[in-house]
Amino acid sequence: MSDVYVLPGSLAVRNLFEDLLGREVVVGPGEPIGAEEVPTSSVAVFTDNRNQMYAALALDLSLAANAGAALGLLPAGAAEDAVDEKELFPNLAENVFELCNIFTSLLNKEGAKHIKLYQVIYPKQDLPADVRQVLLALGRRLDLTVEVTRYGKGKLSLALAP
Repeated sequence: MSDVYVLPGSLAVRNLFEDLLGREVVVGPGEPIGAEEVPTSSVAVFTDNRNQMYAALALDLSLAANAGAALGLLPAGAAEDAVDEKELFPNLAENVFELCNIFTSLLNKEGAKHIKLYQVIYPKQDLPADVRQVLLALGRRLDLTVEVTRYGKGKLSLALAP
């Protein structure tokens, strides 16, 4: 087993979202999720076989709500309500968990460590300091703007742990 790290490209992210949501998704370069956005973001923590943190993935509230609503075939208004109330409702959170779990497929590569979803931390939940540090660090990361057709767009940041 090698120490190969897998940072997916934007095309792979777009394809995953499109396949999962069953609709067109536009992905482009984006700004990293900033410290002020972390408390309202959904953050997935991925670990390797030794339970060492491998990566942190953050979806800002807008992307989490829009992708969660699209995955659940809910009207766009459900996502807008979540953004207006600055809260990811349980039905949307359940769909975001599933999205993050499937996102794991982009982090695994044959011959490399097996990566799995460890947990998803939702808005208003405490984010562990080590996860926050990885998420906000410079280095091996991917920052994108993701727009889900007929729903809306938001930010996605993936940062690999050192």
